[in-house]
Amino acid sequence: MRKYYYLLLFIFSAASHASIVVGGTRVIFEGEKKTTTISVENKDRVTNIVQSWLSVVDSSSPPKDAFIITPPLFKLKAGEQGFVRIVRTGKPLPEDRETMLWLNVKGIPAMEQQPDKNVVQFAINSRIKFIYRPTALKDASPEKAAPNLQWFKDNGALRVNNPSPLYINFSQIQYNGVNISGGWFVAPHAELVIPKKDGITSPGSAKIVWSIINDYGMPGKKYNTTIQ
Repeated sequence: MRKYYYLLLFIFSAASHASIVVGGTRVIFEGEKKTTTISVENKDRVTNIVQSWLSVVDSSSPPKDAFIITPPLFKLKAGEQGFVRIVRTGKPLPEDRETMLWLNVKGIPAMEQQPDKNVVQFAINSRIKFIYRPTALKDASPEKAAPNLQWFKDNGALRVNNPSPLYINFSQIQYNGVNISGGWFVAPHAELVIPKKDGITSPGSAKIVWSIINDYGMPGKKYNTTIQ
């Protein structure tokens, strides 16, 4: 009896070594639009089955059925490029702040013919941020919000307050010259607590240096402050 084993690997960005490469590290869905698209390309040598879906980030995420993905499942031949379309369903969403979901795009190599021995197939899932930005915030940007972040020491941890209505994704965070980056992001009008790590100490003042990721997935300028 032939056996087929499928191994699912989770890649939390558009990884260059994945068979199916997503054309971006994030999707910004502007509030005045009804639909948006993102490209996917098959870098594999064989046809892939492409599966796409949305998943929640946290309790502040909108319901997954506020958007639908089409097509949710399709074939993409080797070297071909396709598109995933994301459509609003009309369910109400907050209009005074951004909301965020994960966009998952998984590529599964198709079996061109029945093999004569056991085969391990690798299904690689690329997960990127899908951010809905209401029309009222069309002139807002992470770069404008970045210098207004408020930093505090909190029992050996580091706490950052985001007074803006945008999701702020960090490119880099340094504490007294020590890099404590880790894919951190902070939700609108919320706080992020970075647990105590090597290099974070409570006594005395500390210099915080940070940069954020813009709408195009690029790191922005660096900001700094001193906290007690």
